[in-house]
This record gives sequence, C-alpha cells and structure tokens, in this order.
Amino acid sequence: MAKIDLNCDLGESFGRYTLGLDAEVLPYVTSANIACGFHAGDPTVMASTVALAEKNHVALGAHPGLPDLMGFGRRKMQITPAEAKDYVQYQVGALAAFSQTGKLHHVKPHGALYNMAARDYDLARGICLGIKAVDPTLILFGLANSQLIKAAQDVNLPYAQEIFADRNYLADGSLVPRSQPNAMVTDEETAVKRTIAMIESQSVTAVDGQKIALKPDSVCVHGDSAKAVAFVQKIHAALLAAGIDVRAV
Repeated sequence: MAKIDLNCDLGESFGRYTLGLDAEVLPYVTSANIACGFHAGDPTVMASTVALAEKNHVALGAHPGLPDLMGFGRRKMQITPAEAKDYVQYQVGALAAFSQTGKLHHVKPHGALYNMAARDYDLARGICLGIKAVDPTLILFGLANSQLIKAAQDVNLPYAQEIFADRNYLADGSLVPRSQPNAMVTDEETAVKRTIAMIESQSVTAVDGQKIALKPDSVCVHGDSAKAVAFVQKIHAALLAAGIDVRAV
C-alpha cells in the first residue's frame, strides 16, 4: 500500500495579527511545520501552536525562515551557508524548547530559504548542518529531487521528499515562482486529482508538459486560504479513498 504524510505550515500568526486556520486544519494533517519567529510567529504563538499540535497527536516540526517579518520570509536575501546554519540552529532549538518532550520530529525550511536552498547546494548543506547541530535524528523536509535532498544524503541526515498539492512545477523540478500567474493550482478538484496521480505514478507534469520523476514522502497543503479547511478535508478523504495510507513519515 502506498503511504504519504500530509503536512501543513502553521503558527504563522504574530502578535495581534491572526493568519491561518490552525485549529481547524490540524485534525486532518499528520505533520505540522511551525513558524519559529523569523518570518512569522512569536513566542506566545509558538507555545500555543506546539500545544495544539501535540494535543492533536500531529508530528511536530520546525519551520525556520529568513529574518524577514515584513516580507513573510518570501523575499530573497544574500546569506552565507554559515549564516543559514546559525539561523536554522537558532530557530529549531527555540521551537523544541516549547515541546513537552523537548524533541521535534522534523524541520522544513520556509519560503525563500526553502526555494533558494532547493537550487543552492552549499546553502542546503548549511541548513542540514544547522539541523544536525540540534538533533541529528530530525527529518529534513525538502523539495523532491532538490539540492536539499542531496545535501541531506551527503551529511547523513534523515530526509523526506516533499511535493505540493497546490503549486505548479517547472521543467527542472522547482516550483513556479509565486510572482508568476500560474504558480498556484487554484481549482481544488484538480489539485486533489493531481496529488493522487503524483503519488501513484511517482511523477508530476511540469507547466511545459514535461514529466518529472519523483518519489514523494510528504504532501504540503497550505492552511492560510479561505478554503483551507475544505481543501485539506477533501485531499485527506481522497487519499484514503484511493487506498493511500495517510500517516507521518
């Protein structure tokens, strides 16, 4: 039987500002990637989101990003691999401190940091070393076939290859940038069907029609849209109906 993890980026509120539908989404996912205060989140939001994830028995993960609250971590920054290591180590350690056990399950870089490292091996290696410095058993969630996965393999860090339910792909296996109009898959039924096809065929069709081979371990769904809960419910139900075992990596 095929199996897949269903992950979601959560804990992205900040102070008086609320973003996402964390409590409603959590019952339908198996892994939570929780913001660590750099791109979103704050200590109080981190504490409450960790508690909520643990209450729902969802695998707990850190979602470290670039230090860019104004840009939500989606703007590129010039950082060195050493800085990437330090940024990740700092954020992962901070989130782990809020867990009842003091231990996390995984780490998924956020936004621009994720996409930059997917292409840049040295940056990806810095991220992996930052994770290892906190806990070498943590699983790196990285874009399937990307430099993040290669770096994790090279430094002997556990990893999970990630696909996206609602994002389009370029021919090189990277995601279409959000700045482009075709970046998102906006039709829910199309996104659900395509996700099932990616898992069953172990491939995805890029925007230019090329087939890209991949071996997905986890599917990312976003919890910050108006239809987020309905979408997560639909994709969870469709996976089960297709005979796919939905559980944490």
